[in-house]
Amino acid sequence: MFNDRNTTSAGGMVMNGHAEPAESGAGQLTIIATPIGNLDDLSLRAQRAISSAALILVEDRRHAQRLFQHLGVQPRTLALHEHNERALAPQIAQRIAAGEDIALLSDAGMPLISDPGFPLLALLREQRLPVTIIPGPNAALAALALSGLPSDRFSFEGFLPAKGGARRARLQALQREARSMIFYEAPHRIGETLADMAELWGADRGAALCRELTKMYEECLRDSLGGLVALLQAHPDKVRGEMTLVVAGAPEQTQEASDADQLLSPLLAELPLAQAVRIAANQSGMAHRFLYTRALALTSDQGPA
Repeated sequence: MFNDRNTTSAGGMVMNGHAEPAESGAGQLTIIATPIGNLDDLSLRAQRAISSAALILVEDRRHAQRLFQHLGVQPRTLALHEHNERALAPQIAQRIAAGEDIALLSDAGMPLISDPGFPLLALLREQRLPVTIIPGPNAALAALALSGLPSDRFSFEGFLPAKGGARRARLQALQREARSMIFYEAPHRIGETLADMAELWGADRGAALCRELTKMYEECLRDSLGGLVALLQAHPDKVRGEMTLVVAGAPEQTQEASDADQLLSPLLAELPLAQAVRIAANQSGMAHRFLYTRALALTSDQGPA
C-alpha cells in the first residue's frame, strides 16, 4: 500500500491548515499533478504513487494510457469526469474508508484546477477521510512565469464562457481587475476572446499567449492585446495547440478618477448622462470634459478610460 502519508498528524489529514482526525484503518486519496506535455516532468514521487495505488481515477482512460505506457505500468483505473463525478464520489469515499489508497489524475496538470475532482474532495472533507497531494506541472503558473507580466499578485480565471454574450459580460466584470489574469482558452475561440478583450479593456493592454507549453513547439507570444489579435490574423498556423493566456491587470485609477466615478455613479443611475455630468461639475468643480469622459466609461461597453 502507498504509505507516503502527510506527517502533520498521526493518521490524520490536513485541510485548511489544521489536522483533522481520520477514520481508523482508512486509506487515502492522493492528488497527483501530471505532465502538461513533456512526460519527463512527472516526479519520482508521482511515479511511485501511480505504481502502488490500488486504483487510479483518470479523466480519460485513453489519454492516461500514454502516461502509463511511458512508466511501464498497467494500473487499475476508473474514469472520473464532469458527467459522473457526483454519482461516483460516494462509492470512492467508501473504498477509501475501507482502506484503499486511491490516486486522482487529470488529463494534464493539477487535478481540480479547471478539471474534475471537487465533488469528491468535498465529500472526503465532510467524512474526514485522508487526502494528500503530489504537486507538479501546472499550465497556469508556467504561463505566468513565462509571460513577463507582474506575478506578485494574480487571478486565475480558468475558461471563459463559450458564448459571446456571456463571455463579454464576464470580461466587463473583470475590466477593473488590477492583478494579472490567467485564462485557459480553446484554439477555435482564442481569436474572438482576444478581440473582445482588446475592445473592452483596450488594445494596448499587455498580454502573453503561451501555447504548447513543455512540448516541442512551445511558444510564448508577448505583445499587447491588439498586437496578439493582429499576429494571429497574420499567422493562422499559430492558432493551434493547448493555450494559456495571461493578461496584465487594469492600471490603477488616479484618486481624481476614483472620486469622479464615486460622484457620477449614483447620478447616472437616475439621470441622463449630460444632466448627471452637469450636476457633478457644479458640485465638484472638476472639469466638465473630464467628467464627461468618466461618465462615458461608466455607461458604455468600454472599460474605464
